[in-house]
Amino acid sequence: MANLLSGLFGNYSEMSVQELKSQYGMYLMPEEEVQMGFRLVRDTFIITNERIVLIDHQGVTGKKTRVASIDLDAIFEVTMETAGTGFDDSELTIHYIASPYYKANNIQIASYKFEFGKKFNLQPLYVALLTLAHRNKKRING
Repeated sequence: MANLLSGLFGNYSEMSVQELKSQYGMYLMPEEEVQMGFRLVRDTFIITNERIVLIDHQGVTGKKTRVASIDLDAIFEVTMETAGTGFDDSELTIHYIASPYYKANNIQIASYKFEFGKKFNLQPLYVALLTLAHRNKKRING
């Protein structure tokens, strides 16, 4: 019941790696490994060793599915907002380069926001992605 209420309020809840592989393994590239993943009612996002896979089940039945990716090496900034009192949620926003060429003169950037329930410890995920973003900035600008 708590997971359902969390989903209704727009909060992601963690899924097991085994469950993610079973349900979404067909969307993985060869040699790609699932690290962790989260579900929001019908939508899911998976973090692999290569990318973040966004799975959006659409329509009334959820049979129509949109799958998108954010390459981990494109992430250049991560922000976190922790939950306050009341109905506040924790938020993690990933900023990434959407252009195919990271060193182009006219790059396109985008962001994606994830909302988690107040009881979810967001800090380890934030630190891991922030470390990745920091390394990416050094690599891209080096």
